[in-house]
Amino acid sequence: MSKKRPKQILLVTGMSGAGKSTVLRTLEDLGWEIVDNLPLLLLNRLLDTAPAEDSDDDRPLAIGIGVATRGFDAESIVRRIKKLREEHGHDIGTLFLECAGAELERRYNETRRRHPLAQDRPASEGIARERELLAPLRRWSNRVIDTTKLASNELAQQIRATFSGERLGEPTLSVMSFGYSRGLPSNADLVFDMRFLRNPHWVESLRPGTGQDADVSEYIAGDPAYDQAMIEIESLLLLLLPRYEAEGKSYVTIAFGCTGGRHRSVHVTERMAARLREEGFSPTVTHRDLQTAPQDSLEGAPAAASGGGVQVQ
Repeated sequence: MSKKRPKQILLVTGMSGAGKSTVLRTLEDLGWEIVDNLPLLLLNRLLDTAPAEDSDDDRPLAIGIGVATRGFDAESIVRRIKKLREEHGHDIGTLFLECAGAELERRYNETRRRHPLAQDRPASEGIARERELLAPLRRWSNRVIDTTKLASNELAQQIRATFSGERLGEPTLSVMSFGYSRGLPSNADLVFDMRFLRNPHWVESLRPGTGQDADVSEYIAGDPAYDQAMIEIESLLLLLLPRYEAEGKSYVTIAFGCTGGRHRSVHVTERMAARLREEGFSPTVTHRDLQTAPQDSLEGAPAAASGGGVQVQ
């Protein structure tokens, strides 16, 4: 039996107002398990307890701590980290969020929040005291991010770039087909209208089939505009999807529509999903209207004949 991989644990600490909440929210979006501001007594128990050997939850764990944590003692926390590393072999990192005092004062003044160590005094006094209390953790930390000149979204992007593990942080990607005759999908982020391609519905032998059938797919791919359109759409998706991930978008749904949702949109959806898999994505494929019955009244009048037995009315 192979030994269970040590759990990855990240302690997130630093100056109040330096961005701890932003970091924890971003890590949660990346798939991390988050615990914030546990009383020190419970934090000690958590750090002293090894995960169950039969646990299937191997998500990394981020623990937010700071001077607002009940019973906060930086030296004690450092001792607990050392003990957990030595006794359980877990990969424990400490991220310290630094920020210049003047910038912290500006943030407190702007938000009208009170510093946790200066409820009835100027924020500058609380900031100075906090630096003293956090000094042992600051020295111990193996990662330090100075947020003085970082906006919240810039800090979030830096966290994603640093802590996105394999498959963590990737948007949940869905590719779907639909029929315009039955309405637009409400959750689509990108919608492509495939009604410019010739319609197999108006070929009697192809009408009962779907875009998953080889003869239907061959007919659709024979449209003169098909090859260039597919190249352009594929290029656009491969450009946009990494950008969505970088911006922290959790869900991306790409929808391809045709009139009835059974032929052209289904074929293109299958093709695009296959292409995205080749590029390392893991899309979920859905065909919303695939099981609906063919209906001439929904398809409208057929386009002008372009070969292949298209019926002109």
